[in-house]
Amino acid sequence: MFSSIRTKLTLWYVAVLALVVVAFSALTFVVLGNALNRDIDERLVEMSRNFGVAIMAEQEDESAPISERAIAEAVNEMRFRDYQFSISSGGGRTIASTSGNVIDPKCLIGDAAFRDCEIGDESFRVYESPLANGPREYRLFAFHSLHELTELKRRMGGVFLLGVPLTLLLAGVGGYFLARKSLAPVVEIGRQASQIGAGNLNERITIKNKHDELGDLAEVFNDLLGRLDASFEQQRRFMADASHELRTPLAIVRGEAEVALSKDDRSPAEYRESLNILHDESKRLTKIVEDLFTLARADAGQFKAAFAPVYLDEIVADAVRSMRVLADQRKINIEISSTTELPFNGDESLLRRLFLNLLDNAVKYSRPDGKVTVECLATDAQLQIIVSDNGIGIPPDEQDHIFDRFYRVDKSRSRADETATSGAGLGLSIARWIVEIHAGKVVLVSSTKDGSVFSVNFLR
Repeated sequence: MFSSIRTKLTLWYVAVLALVVVAFSALTFVVLGNALNRDIDERLVEMSRNFGVAIMAEQEDESAPISERAIAEAVNEMRFRDYQFSISSGGGRTIASTSGNVIDPKCLIGDAAFRDCEIGDESFRVYESPLANGPREYRLFAFHSLHELTELKRRMGGVFLLGVPLTLLLAGVGGYFLARKSLAPVVEIGRQASQIGAGNLNERITIKNKHDELGDLAEVFNDLLGRLDASFEQQRRFMADASHELRTPLAIVRGEAEVALSKDDRSPAEYRESLNILHDESKRLTKIVEDLFTLARADAGQFKAAFAPVYLDEIVADAVRSMRVLADQRKINIEISSTTELPFNGDESLLRRLFLNLLDNAVKYSRPDGKVTVECLATDAQLQIIVSDNGIGIPPDEQDHIFDRFYRVDKSRSRADETATSGAGLGLSIARWIVEIHAGKVVLVSSTKDGSVFSVNFLR
């Protein structure tokens, strides 16, 4: 029960509210009590002054010393329900008093001007002030009943003792339902998310309010589901394409082996032809598996590039020399032009593979007796390698997919027409990955029926 967020929020809410309410109630009780005490003290001071005025009014000669007769007359006149008066001489003898009860002598002795005392069964607030007129000195004691104040404080305490728990109870119930209502969208998000699995990643969480925090949370979940859906779809397509690409050469290898073994009297030339076919298909299988392994390691983040100072122009020239044999077989001329050195920090083996893939793609799709041109350029901001061919070009509707894995533009080509180094539509995907880990960019600049132009750009 207490593991529920709703319960925890409610308990925290009630605890904080209890602290505030109790502190406010205590402060109110103390402040109001002090205010009432000050009001009583002010009244006692005012009544003491009025009593002094009454005594002077009873004096026959205001210039004469205060007489006990005048005091007694004033005491007879100054009788109030909530106020009592007592006058004593300097020696402590009580001269007159409005109270019929015996006043505890302790009430008449004290250092403070204001003090509390008991007269009979009732509590009083006492104010002591001097009455001096002539050689004789008197002490005036004004008493105010604390019965109403005590009763008022008792009622206030009762109201607080009853009101505070009731307020906290109502606040707890309201807070629980408020927390429940506030967290209802979270519960709904969790319910919908629990129903989404690998088989229905295309579904999304319903967002009722896109402008609050829970709407933002749902958006984050939907974005995550979108990325997972794309990743799963990519993996499914990757596996399907890989299976398709591997199935054909494996079928060829198996079929050719079965043909070679079906007859016992085959000539050496026939065996040699079968072995050549097996050799070519095994090379193709090896290339596909190596490319798949490279991409798998790249996707898993396990490929560690060995960056070191290199010269791009030298790597490009070495790749061109490696491709000349294949280019000569198709009577394709490869030309390279470089006006300056291109120092760069990168992985030499990966960069060589990048340019081999681009050149293989250019040679593979160039027309016989065609030409492939490689330009090495440098500016203040970047290094640029441009690979151009005069091949068949790429249809406009397929240009956005040429860097996708296993994507093959000329699907009608027979495998017998492909070069020994041609892959299964993974070359440009690997090329893009190599460029990206070097913080560069590879783009198809243009592609028409007269040929294609690829550009690799690296920041200096």
